[in-house]
Amino acid sequence: MVISMRLVMKFGGVCTSSGANMLRIVNIVKTHVERGDKVILVISAMAGVTDTLIALTDAALAGNVDEIHRLLSTIKNRHIQACIEAIKDDDMRSTTIQELEDNIRELFSMLTIISYLKEASPRSRDRVLAFGEKMAARIVWRALLTEGIKAEYFTGGQAGIITDDSFGKANPLMPLCKERLKSTLLPLIDKGVVPVVTGFIGQTVDGIETTLGRGGSDYTATIIGAALEFDEVWVWKDVEGIMTADPKIVPNAKPIPKISYDEATELAYFGAKVLHPLALKPLIEKRIPLRVRSFFNLENPGTIVHCDSSNERIVKAVSMIPKVAIITVSGAGLYEAPLIIAKVFNALFDVGANAIMVSQSSSQTNISIVVGGDKLNVILKRLKALLPENCDVTWEGDVCVIAVVGSGMRGRPGVAAKVFNAVAKRGVNVRMIAQGASELNISLVVKQDDAVKAVQAIHNAFIGA
Repeated sequence: MVISMRLVMKFGGVCTSSGANMLRIVNIVKTHVERGDKVILVISAMAGVTDTLIALTDAALAGNVDEIHRLLSTIKNRHIQACIEAIKDDDMRSTTIQELEDNIRELFSMLTIISYLKEASPRSRDRVLAFGEKMAARIVWRALLTEGIKAEYFTGGQAGIITDDSFGKANPLMPLCKERLKSTLLPLIDKGVVPVVTGFIGQTVDGIETTLGRGGSDYTATIIGAALEFDEVWVWKDVEGIMTADPKIVPNAKPIPKISYDEATELAYFGAKVLHPLALKPLIEKRIPLRVRSFFNLENPGTIVHCDSSNERIVKAVSMIPKVAIITVSGAGLYEAPLIIAKVFNALFDVGANAIMVSQSSSQTNISIVVGGDKLNVILKRLKALLPENCDVTWEGDVCVIAVVGSGMRGRPGVAAKVFNAVAKRGVNVRMIAQGASELNISLVVKQDDAVKAVQAIHNAFIGA
């Protein structure tokens, strides 16, 4: 007997990248609806469209009218072609094309305002970036209707994703989200309607559009799943699941059948791009599983992310953050170590940067932090302004962070030794080391040129060639 489930399904940009793929989404949904599952869809922008919208904003700021028209034409043509392929009903197709053209005109108006003002505030950027999800979700919605599936279209904000006003990386106000999502979506679910919700987009209490940050569609799906206490959240990608390493770096990387919330969060934070770093947060309290499924291999169950991390492997995966930098603060000024350390982190806060790794010598005569390479110059400038003259600030670029993740490392001696032995055999010099108290993660910094062979060496040592 088939047991029906309540599922939130999020389809990533590759899944919406063509009309043919949108029809594939429709077929997946239809199969689940026919077996009695209650489904909510969360839809991402077409692959590459968000990057194009960023480029459009930059072109508007530069007053480059020709580039604006070129990029708008590209976006318009891609969506209209997908609409023609995905929507079989003539009237629905015509209506949708008209709506897409209205979206393009509205987007052009926004870009014109930015061009005149020579200014794009975070609020304006969010408004521009939201168009990708709106256009893709509208096509999928109408394609569902064409196939006789009852469906309703919502932006994230209309559905009930209520956030603060931190434009560009808004934070959901979970009590309000829960209340509004329940009142908006549950009555439809009870009637057998499939809500089609734009990922990535929310709105403030006052109705102003916000975005949840790049990759935020995953976050939209898990917010909805947690608020409505659904059985599972499924994230459909172009990969077989969460992998033991990036297959582009390690060709023999394998899908991980089962991984814990903590392990998946560590991997997301340390460069694995399968999940948004905050996506699991709403699910943990409710203990709702998240499953990463392959859009192109429906027979593969993918990776399930849950509270149980039992697995025979000591190390689950090896990930990498490229293009980072080490900043070291040292000198006589560190005799007031707590004060200096506070100023270092104040500098990061002031410029909106995160410390990816932190290491301090036992003598407290220096502290090293790893930061994103794109923030290096502004951090150095801020440190120079905040620190006393007798503090030396040095930096090293062209490095990357390697993270070795696995709950099997807890309480097991010799893991770190095995890691460093593996990279030493490949002639890799480790520039910096950190390990959390949870023993879930060992992080090391190596030169960029050594990164790939370091990842391969560690993967082969723990997971296999």
